[in-house]
Amino acid sequence: MSTRDPLSLAFAALADPTRRAILERLASGEAGVVELADASTLTQPAITKHLKVLERAGLVGRARDRQRRPARLQLEGLLPVDDWLRRAHTEWSDRLDRLEAHLAAHTESTITEENPDV
Repeated sequence: MSTRDPLSLAFAALADPTRRAILERLASGEAGVVELADASTLTQPAITKHLKVLERAGLVGRARDRQRRPARLQLEGLLPVDDWLRRAHTEWSDRLDRLEAHLAAHTESTITEENPDV
């Protein structure tokens, strides 16, 4: 597995609570580095580094507006994560359903063996 694949990049970006906080802020609208830094305890260079990670993961896009480079959330960057989570949810739901059926059958056979007159 390549660490450059979209899923790995997205999960690596989402693993950091600061980057998740930046994404939550950008969910309410675009913001520049200064605005993001003002809402945080981090410096502008630190925010810029986090934004670069989010950009590489495809979760944030940045445009130029004169001197300002506002960042905006790119929801399509979350599609690989969403697809993976849906597949994992389906697989684990199926496994748990099969386990539940197995345990129910096992419990029923145990009750029948212990009480043959029932």
